[in-house]
Amino acid sequence: MAGGRKALIFWLVGVFGYAVAVFQRQTLGVSGLDAAERFGLGAAGLSVLAMLQLLVYAGMQIPVGILVDRFGSKRMLLTGALIMGLGQLVFALSTGALGAVAARVLVGGGDAMTFISVIRMINLSFPSHRNPLMVQLTGLLGAIGGIAAAVPLITALHRHGWTPTFLGAAGLCALALIVVLVGLREGRPDGAGEARGVRAAWAEPGTRLGMWTHAATQSSGAAFLLLWGYPFLVKEQGLSPQAAGGLITALTVLSLAYNPLFGWLAGRFPTRRSWMVLAIVASTTASWTVVLLWPGPAPGWLLIAHMVVLAANGPGSVIGFDYARTFNPAERIGVATGIVNGGGFLVTVTLLGLIGIGLDVHGDFRLALAAQYPIWAIAIWQLLRYRARARRQQAQAVSPDRTGVNGLVK
Repeated sequence: MAGGRKALIFWLVGVFGYAVAVFQRQTLGVSGLDAAERFGLGAAGLSVLAMLQLLVYAGMQIPVGILVDRFGSKRMLLTGALIMGLGQLVFALSTGALGAVAARVLVGGGDAMTFISVIRMINLSFPSHRNPLMVQLTGLLGAIGGIAAAVPLITALHRHGWTPTFLGAAGLCALALIVVLVGLREGRPDGAGEARGVRAAWAEPGTRLGMWTHAATQSSGAAFLLLWGYPFLVKEQGLSPQAAGGLITALTVLSLAYNPLFGWLAGRFPTRRSWMVLAIVASTTASWTVVLLWPGPAPGWLLIAHMVVLAANGPGSVIGFDYARTFNPAERIGVATGIVNGGGFLVTVTLLGLIGIGLDVHGDFRLALAAQYPIWAIAIWQLLRYRARARRQQAQAVSPDRTGVNGLVK
């Protein structure tokens, strides 16, 4: 792929496709109460929908990583937009649980093909010192899709109803397909035979360090945005649908400020990335503790502060992809990115399920959301474990130009 201005234009095209994917991913989160009524689902059934979507997304990460290394980003972005559009079309027209399940499986499958494709474009098109910032900017611009999936989607649901709203979501996928088809040019990838290095990518401690970085930082904010945040704010905190949607929008907008900051810090201080991750998890744990222990509904200022803290989760998780880049050669970057992304989302799926089960068992949001604490503990333990392994590996490295030399974390 050409560098310079062309690379920037192609990246922007890819980012548009990713923003559309983020929109489709988060539509269930803000329509959860309407979906439960339309499809006759309880809390566990609703969590199953979200879990299936994310399980498909997570389970496809490594296969998609192999495919994007083999066939290139453009083909995968086109395929992803087509599959997501079909999924939202089914979601718009279905009235039963079976149709809802099929729809979210399709959305998860199409979504799985987007982010890895854009990350691969960045890794192959921009200098290494600019890579962390470009990846964070991808998250920043992609978050526009999350903003559109909050108040605008809620307003459309209440004004136009279920079917027209999700037909519009399907139409947005068609627009993304056209933009990528017309606006993105890409040569045939090289090194396709080496792209199947799943075992080699997994053997790198830095890859697993990236995976647990992604899991430790993402799971809480993703569970909040994708499914349980809106019901928690409406049912537990007593907010109106518009106010809840406004807070979710604020969370997404606030995350935009973190993206360039984290990208700059990761590029400027690559040996301090893990400390950034630990700080994000510690602040998230502290914020949730205050909110969950607050007697009665939390005051507005506390909920806003909570959004400020949760907003760092998504941008913080992107640091995991920088580990995948610095510890793996270009020919298996798609696979390594897939491991990082897939592993992180599997943890998110687990959290979504635990919260849903807790709500069905005892109906208490506060107790159900306490399921986050053991997940944080396990993720941090694994992060520290693989950080130590990465340090030992680099200390033993004989060649100064070893692939992971930039990934040392202190």
